[in-house]
Amino acid sequence: MEQIRKLPVGIQSFEKLRKENYLYVDKTALVYKIASNSTPYFLSRPRRFGKSLLLSTFEAYFQGRKDLFQGLAIEKLETQWEEYPVLHLDLNARKYETGADLVAMLNQYLEKWEQKYGTERQDRSPEERFAYVIEQACIRTGKQTVVLIDEYDKPLLQAVLNKPLLEEYRRTLKAFYGVLKSSDRYLRFVFLTGVTKFAQVSVFSDLNQLQDI
Repeated sequence: MEQIRKLPVGIQSFEKLRKENYLYVDKTALVYKIASNSTPYFLSRPRRFGKSLLLSTFEAYFQGRKDLFQGLAIEKLETQWEEYPVLHLDLNARKYETGADLVAMLNQYLEKWEQKYGTERQDRSPEERFAYVIEQACIRTGKQTVVLIDEYDKPLLQAVLNKPLLEEYRRTLKAFYGVLKSSDRYLRFVFLTGVTKFAQVSVFSDLNQLQDI
């Protein structure tokens, strides 16, 4: 008798979902189709709609984790299973009460990436460090960089009633996300998720090639 598979309630890790045999509706054919394109993508959905799990799936795919995709549609579509450097930024993991909180979160990720790809720009602004890490990840691995950003608008939503703080967050994030346009030649794939439509928060004016799906 076949064992009843567990429902993946609250599971945001594709690796955990696959290794622990949770029920999974196979969306990997669509993942492959999207990943085959170099266009930067944006997905806006309410919370608990599986955005984080989708990004985790992309991360596993671009890390070349063929073992996690056995038996799924993508296994028959992908023949290369190349490994790319992946920079995965999740802004949902912290409460943002000051401008320093946002910068601290960005620095936390930047420091982790710099340990792997070079620390020569640690005394610069977050956006300068981000640009340098993207470039160095590409140069050192010989593969273009993949950038995945989850809940891009979390700091903005938490400051919606505090206009000065909202503007401070907007300036910081606009400069940070603007790097994705200037670093285009080093990027293989970019995918951002959030709750708010990007046209409503004015942080992507420099990133006008986003494809909103």
